[in-house]
Amino acid sequence: MSFKNLRLIEPILKALDEEGYETPTQIQQKSITPILDRKDILGCAQTGTGKTAAFTIPILQLMHDQRVASNSRVRTIDVLILTPTRELAIQIGDSIVAYGRHLNLRHQVIFGGVSQHGQVNAIRNGVDILVATPGRLLDLMQQGHITLSNIKFFVLDEADRMLDMGFIHDVKKIIAKLPVKRQSLFFSATMPPEISQLADMLLKNPVKIEVTPVSSTAEMIQQAVYFVDKNDKQNLLIEILNDTSIESLLVFTQMKHAADKLSKRLNASGIYAAAIHGNKSQNARQTALENFKNKRVRVLVATDIAARGIDIDQLSHVLNYELPNVPETYVHRIGRTGRAGASGIALSFCSRDEKAYLRDIEKLIKKSVPVQKWEGSSIAESANNQSYSFHKNENHGSSKRLTIQKRDRILV
Repeated sequence: MSFKNLRLIEPILKALDEEGYETPTQIQQKSITPILDRKDILGCAQTGTGKTAAFTIPILQLMHDQRVASNSRVRTIDVLILTPTRELAIQIGDSIVAYGRHLNLRHQVIFGGVSQHGQVNAIRNGVDILVATPGRLLDLMQQGHITLSNIKFFVLDEADRMLDMGFIHDVKKIIAKLPVKRQSLFFSATMPPEISQLADMLLKNPVKIEVTPVSSTAEMIQQAVYFVDKNDKQNLLIEILNDTSIESLLVFTQMKHAADKLSKRLNASGIYAAAIHGNKSQNARQTALENFKNKRVRVLVATDIAARGIDIDQLSHVLNYELPNVPETYVHRIGRTGRAGASGIALSFCSRDEKAYLRDIEKLIKKSVPVQKWEGSSIAESANNQSYSFHKNENHGSSKRLTIQKRDRILV
């Protein structure tokens, strides 16, 4: 199937062609036509499946058709796209620019952490589509700069992430201000009970779309785990980065201070690195992300704020420096690579106190993660695969070979 089979208008098809898009992903195939038919959508889709384009493209077409039909020059906020993070809001804004470049539509992205002056001025000048994070949107609503009385299309993106970040009450306040008559699109990677209840409140007879459940990992992603002492993780990471074929590496840590500490150590070792997490200013985060995308920085060390919503083209390698204690987070992290049908490599470090996390991950994805053996420091599995013993090679000054050791067991 091609995009031409999805009833898209020529200006959008032209933009997609200019972006190099030929074949829609599964969620795009399943979502675009029902959205054009003005159906509510309940979408359960793993990160990296092309979800942003799945709702952005048809909304742009519906807005274009509406403006042509009305022949009005007055611009009101007719579309609200609500998303949990500044990074994801910016990404959605970039998508609107890309797919809507041949349409006469205006959009504005608003988020906290920066001055509201420019955002308010843009809204006063008139916009058709508003992309917003909950906190800044509520703030500008309370100041009287924004009204949602004209909203005809509402998108709630990454709903479960909203719950994780404590935004669910803000989201409910915003929904309460929306017109009853509207089209609503609801997307979430997982559907915990509170999110399901929110969907029931928001949607009317929705078309339900499920693509690549969270327990699944992309087939194109090669996964491997290193068993390594916690104190040896930095040395192993530096050694891995001696492989010059790894042009860019996204590294995940659990804590913000760990991200800062690791990026400083890498820079001290001559490896250009930057850290990105919630305590960084918006400008610092955007600068780090742009430097990483443009390959001025080779390693981006991130906390889970980057696990969703950061779209980095052709990212080949992701590394879990610390395994997450929530197995679904592992799937979201490694989903930063292997996107849109591309191949990718996801590596993980597992220390003594993380072995239970690895077992939980393997149970979720229903397969074992192949072991990548490092002679500098490794963990050997016992015969019953339930406990681990650590072996440390004291010869740290010598060159260490990286070899692969596969496990055949499947955890169900």
